[in-house]
Amino acid sequence: MPRAIDQLFEKRLGSLVNARVPGVLQQGLKGVERESLRVLADGHIAHTPHPAALGSALTNDHITTDFSEALIELVTPTFTNSWELLQYLCDLHQFVYRRLGDELLWATSMPCPLKDDADVPTAWYGRSHVGQMKRVYREGLRNRYGALMQAISGLHFNYSFPARFWEVYAEVQQQRADTQDFRSACYFDVLRNFRRMGWMVLYLFGTSPAVGKDFLQGDMSGLLSLDDLTAYGPHATSLRMSDLGYRNRDQAGVSVSANSLAEYVRDLRRAITTPHPAYQELGLKKDGEWLQLNCNVLQIENEFYSAIRPKRVARSGESPSTALLRGGVEYVELRALDVSAFDPVGVNQTKLRFLEAFVALCVLRSSPPIDEREQAAIDDNYLQVSRRGREPGLNLARDGRMLPLSAWAAEILDSMTGICELLDQGDESRPYATALRAQQEKLQDVARTPSARLLKELTTTGESFFDMALRMSRLHRDYFLSLAAPPLGRQAEFEEEARESLKRQTAVEAADKGTFEDYLAKYFAAATATP
Repeated sequence: MPRAIDQLFEKRLGSLVNARVPGVLQQGLKGVERESLRVLADGHIAHTPHPAALGSALTNDHITTDFSEALIELVTPTFTNSWELLQYLCDLHQFVYRRLGDELLWATSMPCPLKDDADVPTAWYGRSHVGQMKRVYREGLRNRYGALMQAISGLHFNYSFPARFWEVYAEVQQQRADTQDFRSACYFDVLRNFRRMGWMVLYLFGTSPAVGKDFLQGDMSGLLSLDDLTAYGPHATSLRMSDLGYRNRDQAGVSVSANSLAEYVRDLRRAITTPHPAYQELGLKKDGEWLQLNCNVLQIENEFYSAIRPKRVARSGESPSTALLRGGVEYVELRALDVSAFDPVGVNQTKLRFLEAFVALCVLRSSPPIDEREQAAIDDNYLQVSRRGREPGLNLARDGRMLPLSAWAAEILDSMTGICELLDQGDESRPYATALRAQQEKLQDVARTPSARLLKELTTTGESFFDMALRMSRLHRDYFLSLAAPPLGRQAEFEEEARESLKRQTAVEAADKGTFEDYLAKYFAAATATP
């Protein structure tokens, strides 16, 4: 049975409405990070260096690489309006495509054809200590989990609430003042509730129900065969977020609490300082080449995969947890999003608006601590939805009972109506209500979900996953190249950033002193110190 109405949520939402502060939830800061593999014209992974015309992957703020030299990551600044964000992301794609030659950006989260781990080149960041650390960390990921998993692309949504919200919400919560500790505690409310309800993101936006068989290396893992090259889950939403992808089984024993900032940092720091027998056996070096940064459960904090992270912009040389302890939580990073094959920039405005409202729901809902038993149920819910989310009659665990996904999802979406009304204040077109309605339609008709759309595309065209993804990649390239060039000011901004980033990398390399080992020792000493 659905749980009783969340009276605390109703009270908080009512207080926001009654405060009559215009735009209390509007103008939150939004940013996107979009990953995409660079591939050759035939769809195979590129082994060329990161294009020099894009600047330095180490120091360019907006164009970098993730695990692989071929895995480009495009990072936007933050904007108060989602349309401005998407325009910037579009301009960034145009800039990149005009410097890729015959190469393409792969349109889907699940990767292009790959022979084996050796086919995925590790990213190179130059000879500076920080550049070497980034590369050795990635070699550690390769040696611990394999490189194929690291070739999966994702899209991250970064969000922080507007200042006026915090002022009003502190009064609603009967706080004496809007302090950073208060904000951090509220952001951890978001973390816990996103853990509980984030499976909704997989159902509504998952776009990876199929994968090339080469990725599976002979292990179909409960999937069916669509053709000689393609495996799929008939009811899957996001294989990327399943045990096949980022939710890797090798990290199943790593538990990081979201019950408070102190517990979160405690658990992360325990993981980066606790030796792991298998990684000790692997060793640090072989024939003089680094295999990993250390032999601990996690090399660094970012190795822990989570569907959502608390974030603060770190200072140079500062670890994520040290930044959080110094200044508190600044924003949250939602990491459960597949790249949308149906959108040239990998995301659209409707999705961004829904996510903004969903984060607001997560802060306003009751958010009690999560114990080990509930966390195990949460993990299983994510797995079930990633593998079987569109299966008729699928049940999920909540409060020790099983509840139909459809009933729980309908309850969540219904509770977002008032939030969308606050976000739509002053806008007669009601874009947030429209975004919410689009998600309710997916619940009423599962064929509207992007995972169902992608499978229909495959079965209708008769294409393999690779052929479909390559076709979409070419369509996206043609779209960007057909657009008028971005405004001269923005074009000049990107070109200047690329040039200056190369100079900054040279300066970083020239400024290094001491050995790489000394640099690592200093970094890890600081990473476990109290600010």
